[in-house]
Amino acid sequence: MEAVRYSSVSEVAAGVAPGEVWELRLYVAGRSSKSLTAFENLKRICEHHLPGRYVIEVIDLIENPQLAAGDQIVAIPTLVRKLPQPLRKIVGDLRNTERALVGLQLRPAR
Repeated sequence: MEAVRYSSVSEVAAGVAPGEVWELRLYVAGRSSKSLTAFENLKRICEHHLPGRYVIEVIDLIENPQLAAGDQIVAIPTLVRKLPQPLRKIVGDLRNTERALVGLQLRPAR
């Protein structure tokens, strides 16, 4: 599986400013259950909290292990928020929605 981009930006009106689009990169290892769970959880979170304003790039490190160095990936699955700045990383399958929202800075920590 090569890098795959999933975007909801084209599904909304052209009124979304470039700075409002969230660029997310999910590093996985093949089609393992944790990898698939992480992607499904991320997609669910984005559809609920960022409808029409996100792009997800899935990087399979089994196919492209050299890509791990760019974002300093040491565990998988790992989600990297590229935009908006600052860069943020979350390790795990994103099952804990509250923790994922805080990690992505979509919700303040309590």
